[in-house]
Amino acid sequence: MRQLIDCVPAYVRNFESYTPSRPDAVLMGQYGVSRLYRLNNNENALGPPPAAREAIAAYPSQQAAVYPSGDAYALRQALATRFGKDPDQFLVGNGSCEVIGSVIRAFCQQGDAIVTTDKTFAVYEWVAAFSGVEARLVPLRDYALDASAMLAAVTDATKVVFICNPNNPTGSWWKRGVLERFLEGLAGRAVVVLDEAYREFVDDAEFPDGMEVMERHPGVLVFRTFSKMYGLAGLRVGYLCGSREAVDIVRRTHIVYSVNGLGQIAATAALEQDAGHIAATRHMVAEAQTFLRDVFDALGLEHVSGAGNFIMARMPVSDTLLYRRLMRHGVMVRTMTGFRFPNWIRVTMAREEAMAAFAKALRQTLDKS
Repeated sequence: MRQLIDCVPAYVRNFESYTPSRPDAVLMGQYGVSRLYRLNNNENALGPPPAAREAIAAYPSQQAAVYPSGDAYALRQALATRFGKDPDQFLVGNGSCEVIGSVIRAFCQQGDAIVTTDKTFAVYEWVAAFSGVEARLVPLRDYALDASAMLAAVTDATKVVFICNPNNPTGSWWKRGVLERFLEGLAGRAVVVLDEAYREFVDDAEFPDGMEVMERHPGVLVFRTFSKMYGLAGLRVGYLCGSREAVDIVRRTHIVYSVNGLGQIAATAALEQDAGHIAATRHMVAEAQTFLRDVFDALGLEHVSGAGNFIMARMPVSDTLLYRRLMRHGVMVRTMTGFRFPNWIRVTMAREEAMAAFAKALRQTLDKS
């Protein structure tokens, strides 16, 4: 009789599954702490904008028995109004991870390849790997995406190029001119995904706006999310925007009804009068960034940060060991070995109380090392 494993493609057998962290209550019991500062997932410590909070609080429980809009109709209308585009240019997914999968399924088959970098958001590589698609990984240069090297990595087999701008986890980003030269050099030989998950954290005239870039380059798709700036990570809402032709192709591979009703309502509300929320979040991040840079400098630790609500630092001990020791102080950080940054940690910018708790725990932990 055929064994179950014999039915599994080699590229699935060889893929190592991701193991999420346990629930906070379980972790607090495991490490013996009564309070846990979550500084590992780049969540917004301010939570959702006021209008989204109100929408969540007003959600009627009986609505849970009703299927949501299968294509996030109202949210796509709101996005179209915000960005001056056609609603059919938007595709909403269960977080940007689902949209990544839809794009790879739409444009790639076995034997094809994607191009991205070796130290960036890992889901591009993961989805390609367990789909039987080659992921060509280009090394960073000075902690930034190397445009010329990425361009050189594109071959006839390349169907999609993923550009995380700003890059997670280094915070580096391409200026307008760099992106434009890259797109001109690519000359439409592959679909280009601009993942702008952290775009709202950038306030710089030199940052290229993907929503404008895609109008001049029809092969460009733009990813954005409500998980980071808008504080709706628990409701899982991300989206892509592109030409109607490109979005129609991706829609063919996309699962309808994948975005829950509350998530759609909260995301739609989050777009209302969000300027104050964005400004407050940027202010919190800027203060935390200054504080953490000073902490790392005082400890003589190399650190890297740019755009986004996170900072990386190189530790003199194993990142996984440091994680466990910090957890005993009720502080949770992201270990970076999985990002190919061994002995580095990534810390999410948060409120003053959380930053002070991290700094105290780090000092105490390193003093005992």
